Amino acid sequence: MARLARLVIPHQQHHVIQRGNAGAMVFIDAEDYAAFLDWLKQAASLFDVAIHAYALLPDHLHLLLTPGDETGLGKMMQWLGRHYVPYFNRKYQRTGTLWQGRYRATVIESAVYFIPCSIYIESNPQRAGLVTDLLDYTWSSYRHHIGLHIDPLITDHSTYWALGNTPFQREAAYRENMEHGLSGQQIMEITQATSKAWMLGSSRFKIEMSKLTERRVEPIKRGRPRKIAVNS
Repeated sequence: MARLARLVIPHQQHHVIQRGNAGAMVFIDAEDYAAFLDWLKQAASLFDVAIHAYALLPDHLHLLLTPGDETGLGKMMQWLGRHYVPYFNRKYQRTGTLWQGRYRATVIESAVYFIPCSIYIESNPQRAGLVTDLLDYTWSSYRHHIGLHIDPLITDHSTYWALGNTPFQREAAYRENMEHGLSGQQIMEITQATSKAWMLGSSRFKIEMSKLTERRVEPIKRGRPRKIAVNS
């Protein structure tokens, strides 16, 4: 059976995840992280993709982004692979693929899930046990969102701007969201949606996006349809 084409909707927000092949490391030292971020910045500009949040971890990466058209996201990820993979293979004297198959992407409803998804991404290094304090983790956009570092890669989304009328208010509100954290339910919803590449949003949002794209945006519920009683 042919695999379902990846769903990319221009001007909608997407959570992207890409993992190392068989759990292999894809970033080993600071030079690797810095090189990838530099190429990501170039690729995002080349292919009209706005990056809103990111976290690079030793064996995988997360991006929260908005593509400007249907093809930009795919072209950006291909361009990154053509530059980063040869660099990594040469440096570590290896051959073959670096990534575990195709990257995964899920469309999110920004009004409901943008901030939780951004928090999910930037708190990942802490959940993975890489740091105790997220301020100590260099390779994410968290320090940008709380005003400790201006990251030229980041395009702030309107949902982030809505957190406050001034930079100080926005940064304080975002830090409060991070300190409050996500519920287990939120973590599960984001994890499952992204791993299976299904849309993340309200029922109304999914219906609207289904009409817009003319394709299914969530899994078919299992089981037989309920029988409807017929009065004799």
